Amino acid sequence: MILKTYYKTKDYCKVKFSFKTENAETVKILGLNSDWQHSVDMSRKKDGTFAADVTLPKDSRHQFKYLVNEIEWLNEPEADAHEPNEFGGSNSVIVL
Repeated sequence: MILKTYYKTKDYCKVKFSFKTENAETVKILGLNSDWQHSVDMSRKKDGTFAADVTLPKDSRHQFKYLVNEIEWLNEPEADAHEPNEFGGSNSVIVL
């Protein structure tokens, strides 16, 4: 799930990512701001959901994926869109 909070006087949007998947020990977000090298670590909640808050520029578009347990790449089912990637799969897209 993705929750976007816009501020009238700010040039950014606060985005809350929430993701749940079976047998996950770690979940990271990669690709935001076109940065596939540095991840955003998500913290595990009591109910098993992983969450992270990220600040992103307004009027922007970002491809991203979740990296689960350092080996499995998953998309956000509720993303604004999905686009093909160079590896024959697809990336999630968030539009702000």
